[in-house]
Amino acid sequence: MDPQADDASEGWMIEDEAPTIDEAAAAAPAPWKVLIVDDDVDVHVVTKFSLSNAVFMGRRLSFLHAYSGVEALQTLRQHDDIALVLLDVIMETTDAGLKVATRIRDELHNTLVRIVLRTGQPGQALEHGIILDYDINDFWCKTDLTTRKLFTTVIASLRGYHSLREAQRRIDQAQAETAQLRQQAMAALDAVRVGASWNGVVSFGEPAVRIELSAEAAGGADRFTVAGRVLPDTV
Repeated sequence: MDPQADDASEGWMIEDEAPTIDEAAAAAPAPWKVLIVDDDVDVHVVTKFSLSNAVFMGRRLSFLHAYSGVEALQTLRQHDDIALVLLDVIMETTDAGLKVATRIRDELHNTLVRIVLRTGQPGQALEHGIILDYDINDFWCKTDLTTRKLFTTVIASLRGYHSLREAQRRIDQAQAETAQLRQQAMAALDAVRVGASWNGVVSFGEPAVRIELSAEAAGGADRFTVAGRVLPDTV
């Protein structure tokens, strides 16, 4: 297929009726942050233009720009919610992009951001080696990355980022609930060990269910009873 014909059929990327500026400012959710890293200004311009009307999950794209590996890492430190990095391989050095990808994972400990490498130097052996040796999510030769393919790659990357963020949020919530439960359990145990009673409330799940618990000694230093009820305002 002719790449020009491919790019010419991208009308489905553009919304029929763009909202006015006032409406968009009032109702638009926070955009996805996409960091473009390339030492070629034209690449920034073309990439931004190609994706300027892209929308995923009701959110548009916001573009950040870096022109070297150093700038890329600085931007990533300043914005911990960047969803996607479109990263050139060859910039100030022939492996600058590879070093950035490694430092994102190993130094910044950012495992959520999706990394798509782009290069102007095609080579199947190079591509296979990079995919195997670096924690990246896609690899493209710039000459092969048409508007349609770029759009598909970006949306797939944003979907992956969203899924990882949601999974991390659930893990953090579960850890917080576990810590709360442990704290409450230790307080209950301390109370019943001295023959006192204990009352408390714990929350679980999403939407949260609040459970009222009580514990009291039951005829021995190592015996106690626990009772609980779900609070009616959470049923």
